[in-house]
Amino acid sequence: MAKYDEQFKLEVVQQYLSGRSGAKTVANAHGLEKSMVRRWVAAYRAWGTDGLRRKGAHYDAVFKLEVIERMRREQWSLSQTAAFFDVRSTDHIGRWVRQYDAGGVDALVSRRGHHDRTMIAKRPKVVVPDKPDDELTDEQLIEKQRKELVYLRAENAYLKKLDALIQQKRAAAPKKRGS
Repeated sequence: MAKYDEQFKLEVVQQYLSGRSGAKTVANAHGLEKSMVRRWVAAYRAWGTDGLRRKGAHYDAVFKLEVIERMRREQWSLSQTAAFFDVRSTDHIGRWVRQYDAGGVDALVSRRGHHDRTMIAKRPKVVVPDKPDDELTDEQLIEKQRKELVYLRAENAYLKKLDALIQQKRAAAPKKRGS
């Protein structure tokens, strides 16, 4: 897959945004697919020039699960979800959905041999102070509960998968005689 530098992407986006040419015309002029032009324009509109940079991010299973659940709850497209969470490739989200549907939360865990880092630089940060729940604002409390819910769902799914594997192993183990 060809990699394009940020300056080239910016030129293509600006040509499209000038309004003199449509996505197909701009794409043909630069030897690109029109979907790529549209993707770059959407990223530029959402994040400015930062949206045109390669991110090279690695995401943990909890973040991936949060993305999938939010996409399904809000009935967003892959593009809308990618823009909201600043995931630069819709392909990543599509892959996460397929992995999750096939194997649950456990399938979202990276197999690269290192710990994933959740990339949250562009996600809205909500700092929840260490106060008792009754001292938090409604928004802070909702955000705290949402994070806890995502975590607990991931933990629950993981434990269910672990239990199923243990049960499967026990069922496959040879039975002892005479006991």
